[in-house]
Amino acid sequence: MFEPNAEVRSRVAELSDLELLHLTDGDGPALKGNLAMAKRYNATPIEAGRLDRRGIEGVRFTDGPRGVVIGHSTAFPVPMARGAAFDPDLEERIGDAIGVEARVRGANFFGGVCINLLRHPAWGRAQETYGEDSHLLGAMGAALVRGSQRHVMACIKHYACNSMENSRFWVDVKIDEADLRDLYLPHFKQCVDEGAASVMSAYNKVNGEWCGGNHHLLTEILKQDWGFEGFVISDFTAGVRGSGLACFEAGLDVEMPFGWRFKKLGRALRSGRLDKARLLDAAARLLHQQARQAERGEPERYVPEAVASPEHRALAREAAVAGTVLLQNDGLLPFDTERTTSIAVIGKLATISNTGDLGSSRVRPPEVVTLLDGLRAAAEGHGVTIEHDDGADPEAAAALAARCDAVIVAVGNTFRDEGEWVGKDGGDRKRLTLRAVDEALVQRVARANARTAVVLFGGSVFVIEAWRTQVGAMVMGWYAGMEGGAAIADVLFGDEVPGGRLPCSWPVAAGDLPPFKRFTRKIVYGPLHGYRKFEADGTRPAFPFGHGLGYTTVEWGEPEVVGGEVRVALTNTGDRPGVEVVQLYRSESLGTEPRALRTLRGFTKVHLGPGETLTAAVPLPDDGKAGALWLGPSADPADLVALDA
Repeated sequence: MFEPNAEVRSRVAELSDLELLHLTDGDGPALKGNLAMAKRYNATPIEAGRLDRRGIEGVRFTDGPRGVVIGHSTAFPVPMARGAAFDPDLEERIGDAIGVEARVRGANFFGGVCINLLRHPAWGRAQETYGEDSHLLGAMGAALVRGSQRHVMACIKHYACNSMENSRFWVDVKIDEADLRDLYLPHFKQCVDEGAASVMSAYNKVNGEWCGGNHHLLTEILKQDWGFEGFVISDFTAGVRGSGLACFEAGLDVEMPFGWRFKKLGRALRSGRLDKARLLDAAARLLHQQARQAERGEPERYVPEAVASPEHRALAREAAVAGTVLLQNDGLLPFDTERTTSIAVIGKLATISNTGDLGSSRVRPPEVVTLLDGLRAAAEGHGVTIEHDDGADPEAAAALAARCDAVIVAVGNTFRDEGEWVGKDGGDRKRLTLRAVDEALVQRVARANARTAVVLFGGSVFVIEAWRTQVGAMVMGWYAGMEGGAAIADVLFGDEVPGGRLPCSWPVAAGDLPPFKRFTRKIVYGPLHGYRKFEADGTRPAFPFGHGLGYTTVEWGEPEVVGGEVRVALTNTGDRPGVEVVQLYRSESLGTEPRALRTLRGFTKVHLGPGETLTAAVPLPDDGKAGALWLGPSADPADLVALDA
C-alpha cells in the first residue's frame, strides 16, 4: 500500500477533520455548478480540494483528450488518429503542448488520457481512445502521461471495461478475471507504472459492482496489486452510485465535479462508520501528487501566446499527416499535377469544421482548416484548379466530376453520428456503413470519373464493401484537428507521405465483430475482439490492424534476433520518402482463450528517404513468456514472417 513521505504525513496531520473531508470532492455548489456546465462544460478549471489557508492548491481540472477544453485551444487530431500514427515520441510532444496550454488556462490537472480498449467500433467514443490493442493503448497512453506531466497531473480513464456509450450509466459488464487482467487492464497498468497521478473510474458496472465503488478494481488491483500512489476520482456527476461511504471505502478518493454523495462522509466519520485511516490515505494521495506536480513545470512557457501558437499548430498538422491512412490506391495518389490540372471536390464534409464529438472532449480552436481550405491552398502551389459541389444533387456532382481530371469525395461521420451520448445527437453508432445517400453519391461520382479518391472522416471503422472496388483511392482522415484540412491536402498532393496505420481492424461485415447492443443492461466481454478474433475465426478483414500504404516501396531484409531486440534492414527502393511501422507479434493464449493467437508486443516507426536503408530495432518482450514471434507491417498473416528466437 501507499506510504507517504514524512513531509506529506506532516501536512496531513495538520488538517482538521473538516479540512480532510473538504479534499474529497469538488469545491463548487452542485446545483448551480451542474447548470453552468450544461450551458458550457469546463469553461473554467473545475476545482476540488482547494484550501488557501493551508496553502493547498487543490486540483484544477481540464478535460481532453484532443487538447485543452477550457477557452480556445489547439485542437489536435483525436486519439484514434494519433493511435494510427504509431508514434509514442510524437504523442509525448503532443502531451507536452497540451500540458503547457493547460497551465496557461489555469489548470493543473489534465483528465484526457483515455485508454479504454476498443472492443467494438460502434462505440460512440471510439475517437477518444487509441485503438483495439492493449499494447498500443499502453504505449500511447504512457507517452501522453509523460508529456503532459511535465506540467500538470495526468488522469487516465475510464477504469474499467468502459467501451459502450448509450448504456454507460447502467450496463453491467460481465467478464472473467483472466480476460479482465490479460486484455482490459494491462494498458492501465502501463500508465500507472509511468507515474500517472490519477485514475478516473467509469460509470458502468463490472461483475455487478459500479466501477466507482468497485473494491476489487480500485483497491485490490489498482492500489494493492499495482502499488498505485495516486488518487482516484469519479467520472462526473453520476460516477458515485449508491452509498457514497461504500464508494469511498472501496477506494474512490474524490467525487467530481461537485460534492453530492460524499457530503455524507462527515456524518459517517463522526459516527465511527468511516475509518479515519481511509480518509487520511485519500488526503495523503492527493497531497503527494500535488507536491510532485509542484516540483515540475516550465513557467517561462506559460504565456498566453503559447495557446494555439504557430508551433502547436504545426504540431497538430504533423500529427494529422502522421495518422492519415492510405487504405487503397491504384496509382491515383498522389495527384500527378502534370496530368491533373482540375479537381472536383464533392461533399459537404469538405467545407465544415469537423474535429470530432461535441461532448466533454470538445476543444474550441480559434479556427479550423477545412479540407476544402487545405486543398485550395495546396492546389494554388501546384497550379491546379479546385471546384466544389456539396453533393446534394448527385447528378450535378457527377457532371462536375466528369468535367475534371480527378475527383475527391469527402464523406463520413460527424458528431451527430457518434460521440458522447446526450440524448439526441452522438452516442453509439447505428451503422458501420456510410449513410445510404453517401454510398450512392460515391458510386455515382465514380461512374462519372474513375479517377476518384474518397476521403473518409470518422472515429473508427467503416464497412465499405458496397463501393470500395469502384474508386481509385481511399484515405482515412479521421477527425484530424484544426489543421486537418491542410494535412490531408499535403498527403493527397504528395507534399507529405501518409504516415498512418490502422489501429483497429476493418471488417468485411459487421457480423465479423463481437456482439454489440446500443441499449442493454448486461453484456459479456470475452477474450476475443479485433485482430485476435479474426485469426481465431479464420476470417479475413477488409483491412487488417496495422495496415496502411505509402507512395514508395520498402524492401525488408532478413530479420534477426540480436540481444534483447529484433532487427531488420529496411530499404526504400522508390524515389519518394517512405514510412514503415515494424510490428512484432507473439503467439500466446490470453484470458480464457486457450488458443495461442498472434498479439502485438512491440513496434517502431521508421522514416526513410528515397533510396535510404535503415535498420529498425524492436525490443523483445521482457515478461519471460514463451511463444512464437512474428514480424511484419500488419497483423495480416500474409505480411508476417516467423522469427527463430
